[in-house]
Amino acid sequence: MPTIENASRTDAGLASELRVGVMRLRRRLAAERHPDNELSLGSMAVLGVLYRTGEATVGALAEHERVQPPSMTRTINCLEEGGYVVRRAHESDGRIKLITLTESGRATVLADRDRRDAWLARRLADLTPAERETLRAAAPILDHLASKE
Repeated sequence: MPTIENASRTDAGLASELRVGVMRLRRRLAAERHPDNELSLGSMAVLGVLYRTGEATVGALAEHERVQPPSMTRTINCLEEGGYVVRRAHESDGRIKLITLTESGRATVLADRDRRDAWLARRLADLTPAERETLRAAAPILDHLASKE
C-alpha cells in the first residue's frame, strides 16, 4: 500500500519528468517559429493574448503574463512601433488606454501559430491512437496546471 512519503516521491518524479518534457517541447516549438518573425517570444505571447481575448489594458496584460507593468509598457511600445498593436482611449474613461491588435498583429499571430501547429500535427501523426488520446486527455490538465498561482 502506498504511503504518503512514497506518493510524494512519485509526485516529485512525475514533476521532474513533466518539467523536462514540457520544456523540451516548448524549446522545439519555439524553434519552429515563422522565419520572418523577429518578435521575441514574450512579444508573441502578448499578441496571442490580444488575439484570444480582444483588447486589454497594459496592467491586465502585465498581470496575465506575470511581468511588471513597466516591462509590459516597453513591450507594448515596441509592438506599437512595429504596427502590431494600437492604443485607444477607453469609451467611458479616457485616462484608460486599451491595447488592440492590428491586422498586421493578427496576421503575425496566425502565421506563427499555423507553422507551429503544422509541425506539432506532423509529430502527433507519428504517435499511436492511444498515445494521441492520452495527450488529448492531458492537454486541459496541463493548461489547468499552467494557470494555477
